[in-house]
Order: sequence, then structure tokens, then C-alpha cells
Amino acid sequence: MSEINTDYIIHEHDVVVIGAGGAGLRAAIEASQNGARVAMICKSMLGKAHTVMAEGGAAAALGNADPRDNWQVHFRDTMKGGKYLNDWRMAKIHAQQAADRIRELETWGAVFDRTPKGKTNQRNFGGHTYPRLAHIGDATGLELIRTLQEKGVHMGMDVYMEYTVRRLFQSDGHVTGCFAYDRNDGSLHVFKAKTIILATGGITRCWAVCSGSWEYTGEGHALAYWAGAEMGDMEFVQFHPTGMIWPPSVKGILVTEGVRGEGGILRNSEGERFMFNYVPEMYKSEFADTEKEALEWVDEIIAGKLASVRRPPELLTRDVVAKAINSEKDAGRASEHGGAYLDISWRDEEQIKKKLPGMYHQFKELAAVDITKTPMEVGPTAHYVMGGIKVHPETQESTIGRLYAAGEAATGLHGANRLGGNSLSDLLVFGKIAGENAAAVAADIDGFTEIDEAEIADVIAETLAPLNREGGENPAKVVEDLREMMQIKAGIIRTKTLLEESMSDLDNLESRAATTSPGGSRIYNPGWHQALELSAMLDVSRMCALAALHREESRGGHTRDDFPVPDHSHWGKVNSVIAMNEVGEMSIEHRRYPPINPELKALLDAADLHEEE
Repeated sequence: MSEINTDYIIHEHDVVVIGAGGAGLRAAIEASQNGARVAMICKSMLGKAHTVMAEGGAAAALGNADPRDNWQVHFRDTMKGGKYLNDWRMAKIHAQQAADRIRELETWGAVFDRTPKGKTNQRNFGGHTYPRLAHIGDATGLELIRTLQEKGVHMGMDVYMEYTVRRLFQSDGHVTGCFAYDRNDGSLHVFKAKTIILATGGITRCWAVCSGSWEYTGEGHALAYWAGAEMGDMEFVQFHPTGMIWPPSVKGILVTEGVRGEGGILRNSEGERFMFNYVPEMYKSEFADTEKEALEWVDEIIAGKLASVRRPPELLTRDVVAKAINSEKDAGRASEHGGAYLDISWRDEEQIKKKLPGMYHQFKELAAVDITKTPMEVGPTAHYVMGGIKVHPETQESTIGRLYAAGEAATGLHGANRLGGNSLSDLLVFGKIAGENAAAVAADIDGFTEIDEAEIADVIAETLAPLNREGGENPAKVVEDLREMMQIKAGIIRTKTLLEESMSDLDNLESRAATTSPGGSRIYNPGWHQALELSAMLDVSRMCALAALHREESRGGHTRDDFPVPDHSHWGKVNSVIAMNEVGEMSIEHRRYPPINPELKALLDAADLHEEE
């Protein structure tokens, strides 16, 4: 590292990893193990990544809770949950490698919950045929990050905490580095790199009610798009069915699916266990028809026996449960504050505290509710984006050379809807693959490509521009209006009219964002950070709205009230692809993944594929 002038500092690393969550850490570890000099740049403090908020577990076919489980069943569940719009090649790699990544974590010191025989315990989650989620109480993500950081800090990587990356530099069709600024003191930094990995997580702060932390403003998605990379499936945003809805100060905070995996029951204001009324035809044979049958299933799991009866309907896929809660609200059967009641209090008090300690304390401290005695009030919250940067399934390289992506920033694995628990194993599997390939490519490159001084000057001017403006709006107000608009017009239920309005609203918000003036200096200035984040939030919101407007059907995380039925003949076979065209405008097209391998196709439910005779 050497200071070349008072304006910015230059750093040189073989591999730059942007993001320090599970995917970024796993990628950095793998790249370091393969001999690369690695820089990790994170927007927040190390250890504060959004991965720590993942509670329920990591999905992997270990077969500990039920020996019938294997990677083929996991593959089938992932494809079915994603409504067959997944990149089947990624689904195969994920299902085959997830178990090894969990075992690897254990060798690195992860302390998973154990079965009576001492094996890694696994719990039930929606859409999984067998208990498959390796977990540590309801704090799995925290243990995963702790383990990866403990491993990573000994690898010799350089960590740049509280930096925001503003631009990727390119030459001859491949990335050459990136520009970032220090959020604390406003200092400016240029990172020269042979390869770059984007592991920046999701975009859910674009909605007013979300489970995402403040970092989730979509900058990784935007960086790739601005660089010319292709983006896929941006209409598919998962609204987790159970977020806190009361009091207002905690609205959107996640209530883990582990509550339902441990026997939590959903009821409406009339006391009805309503999920029995919402089981889709494609799932009928797998789920209980009666409350007695559902409770028998839970009793067997609690007793440590193999499940021999059908699962409770609360464990349907997240899109189904979220829409069901929304439908109950529309029918006038919502809970007191507009959601549903989630009740685990019928289980033994000590078991609840043992299995769900985080949830017990979360409701006690934030809502003054004792979940061992009183139902929780829950409702849908923007939680995860299935869409993201399109990557090669075997290398994780994007359509821009030497630029890789992993975790929630990438797309392909989850199709139209992600199964709970697949995100943690996703970031382990594909973080490793991205790190391995980025290091291998970097090893074959001699020296660093010089970065154009004019381009550096341009991004510096763009970054400092908000500080030079006077008399404009507070950027926080524009952010607030953007989030409220997306909640109403591109949220869980969409229509052509609302989506067209959202596109117009985004243009107006973009004009307002261009004149915001945060005031103050570069030092500890959150208004400046928000003014800069708006450019990414606006573009990723536009991607979502554009893709949703074009997909004239309902499927997975995308629901069109004016097209409520899935269209299997066309939309069920193509994925959206968004990119910047030659004149700098956002364009969209639709493509199919390559035909699925016949042996893998035989694992899927033929009736659900809806193929022409």
C-alpha cells in the first residue's frame, strides 16, 4: 500500500472480495488457501454481516435425522421449490456438495446441535422432504460467521472494514480493480485486482417492511449491472411469511422458520388453523389434511422417530405461506395488527427455550410477549432476492471477465422461490467455488493493469458530488419514499397498473435523488452515505419492477393479481435477463437454461414439469 497523492490511496491484491458475510468469507478463505493475496472489503464491521441474522439452519443432505435423505432428494426439493426455473446445474452442484461443506465447518470448529448419538442434528423446514437443516439453536448464522472468521483471520488476508465500493474498473472486457471510500473518514481508495468476487448479499432495504439490515441496499447488484454484467430473475423477491409486525419499531424483524419447524401453528383471528385451506395441488400428497395428522407428525419428530405421516401445512414453501397470510388479511381474518398468530406455546416451556432461545428473548425484549405462553403476531416481510448476477454454474464467473459472484448476490440456484436453509449452504458451496476459480485465474496473470486516471477522477467527482450540493432534500426522505413506494407497488401482490406507476415513480425519485444535499463533511456522515446508496437502490428497484411487469403470470416469489395463474407453456420455461444496452438504458429479454440432464430429470415430478406431449 502506498500513498500516491492526497486524493486517494492505491492497494494491490490478487483477489478482492467485496462483502464479508458467509459467501465472502468462504471465498476469501479458499482464495487464500490457493495462494492468492486477498483483500476483503466490507461495508460494516467484520462480524456484523447479514449472515449472522440467519437463524434456522443450513440445508444439507447429511441423512442424520432421516437416513432416507440424500443429494438427489435435496436436488428435487430445490427444483420443485423454485418452480423449475432454477439453473439445474447449480442445483445439482449445491445438493451434491452441501453436506461436505457442513462437515468441513465442523472440522473448523463449528458447534452444531447434536442428536442423542452425537451426530449433527437436523430440523424440518418448509419445502424439504426430510429434516435437513443443520443448526445451532436458532443462531446458526452467527456460529457460521464465527467459525469462518476464526478460520479466515489466520489466512493472512487484508480486511478493510466500513468501506463502500462505488465502481468496478475494466479493461478489454475484464475487471481490473475497484474504487471505494472509507465510511468513517471519507478517505478514497483504489484497489487494483486481478480478479474480483462480489459477495454483497441482497437488496431488501428497497422495501419498507423487510428483515434485512441497513447494509442491504443492493450495491453489489448495481456494481455488476453498471459494469455491464447480465442480471437474472430480478422479479423474484421472497417475502418471508413470518416477520414481527408489532410494535411498529420492530416491524419486519425475522421470526425464524425454525418456529414452524419445531411445531409452530398458524391461526387467524377466528382461531382457525388456516393453512389446510391453502395447500397447492402439486403438494397435496406430501402434507397433512387434518390437525390430528399434523400433530402426530410433530409428536414423532419430538420423540426422535422417523416421520411416517405427512407434514403440517405450516411447512409449505415460503411463497405459499406468505400469500396465505395475505389472503386471510384480505378476507378480514387478520390478527389484531394485520397479520396472523403463530403459536408454539402448546409445546413444553423448557423445550421452547432450549430449541428457540433467540426467539424467546427477541419477543420478550422487543414485544413484551412470552412465546411459551402467548402466540406471536407475524406477517410477510421482504427477506431475500432470488435474482442477481448471472454466473457460470461451475466457476461462478459473471458475464464480465474475472468478475465472480456468490451467495445472494448471484442468481440461478433458487429459481422462483428459495427453500429455507438453502441460503446458508448456498454461500458455503458457491463461496468456495468462486474463491477457488478467482485464485486460479489470478495466478496466471502477471502484474496489474493500470487504471485510467480519468476514470478515477470521474468516480471521485461522482462520490463527492452530494457534499457540494446545497438546498436539496434530505436523502433520508427520498430513501423513505422509495421504500414505501416499492412496498405498495412492487411488493407481495402486483398488477400491471401498479408496476407501470412504480416505473414512473422511480424516474421521479431519481430526479429527486440527483439534488439531495446531506450537508456536513466526509467524516462520519450517514446522510452522505444514503445519498450515494440511492443510485444503487433506484437501479435494483427498477430491475425488479421491469422484470415483474414483463412476467405476466404468478410463480414463486412473484404474484400478479391480474395474472394469478402460472403460465407453464411459456413463462414457466424462461428466465428474465436484464442488462444495460449500448445507449445506457436498462433492457430485458427472456432465455431458457440448457435442457436438463435426463438422469436428473427423472428425479423430478413429471406432472409438475408441464411439458408438451
